[in-house]
Amino acid sequence: MKILISDSAFNDLEAIKEFHLEEGMPQIEIEFVVEIIRHIETLPTNPEIERKVPEFNEKNIRELIHPPFRIVYLKEEKTINIIRVWRNERLLNLTDTPVN
Repeated sequence: MKILISDSAFNDLEAIKEFHLEEGMPQIEIEFVVEIIRHIETLPTNPEIERKVPEFNEKNIRELIHPPFRIVYLKEEKTINIIRVWRNERLLNLTDTPVN
């Protein structure tokens, strides 16, 4: 199963990186983003193990929790599309701009 990352999810990861750089924690940002990507890479082996996104309650829109973030993805037949990487406390609205 192939993993695709949307522009919005890529921008979310960039915003996470920028946030830690601005806070003067460059090593944390590198390690944290790498940990998120490693967590995403586990999805092809069992893409349905994670929960449905409560805001949608759709079988194929799921989320992987990587505290303090929600990694929202669309599971399709041959691909996993990473949609957003958002903080846990945010409700999902796919038209929002990422804010950390």
